[in-house]
Amino acid sequence: MKYLVLSVLIATFLAPLRAEEKPNIVFILADDLGFAEIGANGSDRYKTPNIDSLAKTGIRFNHFYTAPLCGPSRALILTGRYAFRTGAVTQDACASIIRTGDKAEIMIPTVLKQAGYTTAMIGKWGQLLPSGDAAQWGFDHMMSFKASGIYWNKAAAASWVKKYGLDGERFGEGGVRANPGPYNIDAQKLMLADHEYMPDLMHKDAMAFINEHQDKPFFLYYSMSHVHSQILPTPDSMPPSPGLDAAARYAQIYNDNITYMDKLVGKLLAELDRLKLREKTVVFFMGDNGTAKANADHATIGGRRIIGQKGGMEEGGGLVPFLVSWRGVTPAGKLNENFTDASDLLPTFAALAGAPLPENRIIDGKSLLPQIKGDTQSPRTWAFTQLGENYHVREAGWKLNQAGQLFDMKNAPFAELPVPADSKDEAAVAARKRLGEVLAGLNPAGGFKGEGSGRGDKTNKVKKKAAAAPAPAPTANPAAPADPILAERAAKFDKLDKDRKGKLTREEYISRQSDPEAAATRFDKFDVNKDGIVTREEYINYGAKRIKGQ
Repeated sequence: MKYLVLSVLIATFLAPLRAEEKPNIVFILADDLGFAEIGANGSDRYKTPNIDSLAKTGIRFNHFYTAPLCGPSRALILTGRYAFRTGAVTQDACASIIRTGDKAEIMIPTVLKQAGYTTAMIGKWGQLLPSGDAAQWGFDHMMSFKASGIYWNKAAAASWVKKYGLDGERFGEGGVRANPGPYNIDAQKLMLADHEYMPDLMHKDAMAFINEHQDKPFFLYYSMSHVHSQILPTPDSMPPSPGLDAAARYAQIYNDNITYMDKLVGKLLAELDRLKLREKTVVFFMGDNGTAKANADHATIGGRRIIGQKGGMEEGGGLVPFLVSWRGVTPAGKLNENFTDASDLLPTFAALAGAPLPENRIIDGKSLLPQIKGDTQSPRTWAFTQLGENYHVREAGWKLNQAGQLFDMKNAPFAELPVPADSKDEAAVAARKRLGEVLAGLNPAGGFKGEGSGRGDKTNKVKKKAAAAPAPAPTANPAAPADPILAERAAKFDKLDKDRKGKLTREEYISRQSDPEAAATRFDKFDVNKDGIVTREEYINYGAKRIKGQ
């Protein structure tokens, strides 16, 4: 009897310890990898056995959506809030996400650190750099670089292009890009050497982070280079087969890039196995948006192309691969047909960590943890997608956009069928009412406004409207000061102030500078009263004080 009592006491003592165990979280974000480009989703062309193993040991989500472009997608992931709330409605607007004061956004690492997690960001951070580097948003460790599609430096890339006879083809949109410049490992600025392959450097850093922090809970945000252009041969690529035309050679090397990405995922999983961490680690794999235009025609399932592509509002823009594997917890090989979107990630990670959600703000996402553990029910029946001035809400069978256009989605993701506005079909009428109520509740039009397509350009409609409108008469800025230093500052401001308003928003200022990161830092200094606006007076006076050493 005394042994039984002792056993009960031991079990009672250990139970809270087990309850307090926190799983590691590894979030792998592929770049420009669409829904139809992994084997687990039925890809006709691409073989991804290591990524597919996550579906075999875990859950594959069949209706997971995100913003259709890199920057807005990452902002959505990291904040758990829709773009009309954060301002990340376009690629350019991601530069101005607020990080200070009462209106500051809060990102995943800050949430998880409350629960004792060590956090790392490894890879692409370019679209969010003007809003602060990863460390400023709460990451303990970072390895980051500007731009996208960073693989080789300019000399090495030129060598590959020459070796493979790729000049004048589709490898990099106008030739080999300039040297990608320095990359950062914490405070260090390093240059990519001729023999170095950026994805391998990222993998090495990720493995070092995991090894260093294997004895306490960690969060790894692993933002891969693959498979964003500029598409170049990988270290494993073989010379193209003789006789292939330009398009076929490109397709072969693009396939090599997906294969190499899959290889790196396999190496990461093998390292977790070696360290005996798989049962303690939840591994997420996701694409950041749909397949890029150059590759969308080849991304087929059963011979059918998904409608749309990266940067667009059709299915191929925001529907992405999403897999979750937590060995011993997730039901192996399960298909989840619920509708979910990338806002769900922050609350999911918070639930895994036992961390509170940010207060005094709307968090749009819903935790997926019950579904990760096998629950078939979902707290939501729809997913929301936004880019620029366009947005829609999507549920099983239907989609309704900002213009009130309803689409029959019974043939999705391969087709979207417009429903006439005066349709009397009972199902369509009910769907329009149901989804209209969702949009009314969200009220995207009441938040930050997107402009144009969101891709850093304007739609043809906006361009034509601007071209047709008479040019506003410029309002002269105040006269230049007599002091030559002040006059020089005034002249510089007037050159930036293209529409003669006498003030510049953060986005306006950064967009007119050659180095967005440095421009963001300067803007914060010029903005003396921290209202998000730099006036002509602030610009002149702060700059003059700095020049004069005051």
